[in-house]
Amino acid sequence: QVQLVESGGGLVQPGGSLRLSCAASGRSFSIYNMGWYRQAPGNQRELVAIITRAGTTNYADSVKGRFTISGDNAKRTVYLQMNSLKPEDTAVYYCKSVSVTGSVYWGQGTQVTVSS
Repeated sequence: QVQLVESGGGLVQPGGSLRLSCAASGRSFSIYNMGWYRQAPGNQRELVAIITRAGTTNYADSVKGRFTISGDNAKRTVYLQMNSLKPEDTAVYYCKSVSVTGSVYWGQGTQVTVSS
């Protein structure tokens, strides 16, 4: 079992920045990759960025060049640095982990609102 706790969401003006954190506990040594997803009202949950245990990253086209995913293995934490935020980035952001056995875990989500 892996537990994920997100933090760092909030209200920010367009063009501003936020950093989300996702702390893993439990059997976190079994994690193969971790990622950030988001879901806006009326929309399906979509991939934002993922990072593998080896450090390989992948981003949605809509956030490339603005968002950066990184990980701290010692702290068992994954971060999402979000810059140049736009109103369309408004959503609940979820952290997800996938273990080497294929087990999937989700965090509870953190709200990000981009508005003037």
